[in-house]
Amino acid sequence: MSFEASRRTPLAHAEVLGPADPAETACVTVYLRRRTPLPPAGSIVLTREELREVHGADPVEFEAVRAHLEAAGLRIVLADPGSRRIQAEGTVARLSEVFDTSVHHARVRTAPGGPESFRYRTGALSVPEAIAHATIAVLGLDTRPQARAHFRIRPLAVGESDSYTPLQVGSAYKFPEGYDGSGRTVALIELGGGYDDAGLAQYFRGIGVAAPTVTAVPVDGGSNAPTGSADGPDGEVQLDIEVAGALAPGAAFAVYFAPNTDQGFVDAIADAAHANPTPTAISISWGGPEDSWTAQSRQALDAACADAVALGVTVLAASGDNGSADGESDGNAHCDFPASSPHVLACGGTRLSVTSAGGYGGETVWNDAADGGGATGGGVSAFFPVPDWQAQAGVPGNADTGSAGRGVPDVSGNADPESGYQVLVDGRQMVIGGTSAVAPLWAALVARIAQRAGRQLGLMQAVLYSGAAAGVAQGGFQDVTGGDNGGYRAGAGWDACTGLGSPDGTALAGLFAGAGEPPTVEILA
Repeated sequence: MSFEASRRTPLAHAEVLGPADPAETACVTVYLRRRTPLPPAGSIVLTREELREVHGADPVEFEAVRAHLEAAGLRIVLADPGSRRIQAEGTVARLSEVFDTSVHHARVRTAPGGPESFRYRTGALSVPEAIAHATIAVLGLDTRPQARAHFRIRPLAVGESDSYTPLQVGSAYKFPEGYDGSGRTVALIELGGGYDDAGLAQYFRGIGVAAPTVTAVPVDGGSNAPTGSADGPDGEVQLDIEVAGALAPGAAFAVYFAPNTDQGFVDAIADAAHANPTPTAISISWGGPEDSWTAQSRQALDAACADAVALGVTVLAASGDNGSADGESDGNAHCDFPASSPHVLACGGTRLSVTSAGGYGGETVWNDAADGGGATGGGVSAFFPVPDWQAQAGVPGNADTGSAGRGVPDVSGNADPESGYQVLVDGRQMVIGGTSAVAPLWAALVARIAQRAGRQLGLMQAVLYSGAAAGVAQGGFQDVTGGDNGGYRAGAGWDACTGLGSPDGTALAGLFAGAGEPPTVEILA
């Protein structure tokens, strides 16, 4: 039967090269529905076993789907009822027949390090009727690039401007002293590029910080594969590690390398959420406009983030570097996903000033669009409703439609390349900004606060927005009130440029020291 949630629209500027080789081997991930719905996000913390037994895939449905795929001549390479995933491998010809689609090879101009060609389909898949009721997504036949990295390199000819080490930014934001993230794990999601240990050691030695433990984790054939080009995905990978590692050097960092596809993106988050040990934070610096995702891929990724939250993980994502339009050319406002997921702490961008004494010197919204640069993403989701915890914050209607929706971002931090972060990428000293840097910045803060509190923080929004009111500055934040991102202006309290504001880390640590941990659940026999 036709599976409309899987419908793929033609990709602009795609050059179809011809039918895919029918003998080519491909792997799809089939995502299944939950056995029972999750409790309200942030209301309870589950163990992995509890999540699997109560809210994982229904055992009967899971086995039926696996048996059907095997009977269709596919080889099962992963069967995980806890994350509700079955991966099945077969030839393109066989998979095309099972899901009633035609697969081609195509290419399009992509960012450095992107694929020269990829598998490509249009229209909707057809899911066999015997398994359609249990299936929420089938990803992997189409491998077009799904997301872009949200970082911006400062041009070499910049005149007089300031840039900072991550340590200086953390100091200006009053990250709680005496904590370094020890005992905590931070997962970083990467869709290309890589790092080398010697380069990281050189960077951390240069800023006087002990190098953290960094481990590469492959997903769906992805790997730690530096391209040697600092302008490409290596810039994202090493920026993330260096910003987060400088500010939480006691934490362990697991870097999940996946292909830049919707399948790779979702599987990376699912692998990180269900890892042992459970991470304290998952930092995501990649994304794309909400409407560039299929309905099934949005649902599957949001469900993976919901799993993470249920396990007590804080998921953070950059809100985008292309203003309120999110890089779209239709003249309308767009939110970036996964930042717009209600299970994600969305991170917007500012231009930070640090005083000569190293203190906080004020901020404005990051917006260099008039000069051909970037601007912080932010706006009102066209797909996700306003979450309960955000209902009183004063989120406006969508700038184009007036419709209500989840407001983006939730929080902000230094992102303007002109006040950017001093990093080392592939041996090259650079200054990089973008909201890409804000997600790992906040992930490090989460690790330090969690260490201080002695527990996971999970859906931080429930605490961060507590008592929030329209037009009123929220405690624990530096309220950023100057500037705009195109379609939205900053103002007192929450706004669609910088959210609640940038952190006063010490004050936020105090909030979580006094906030009770959500209850756990006990499975009854």
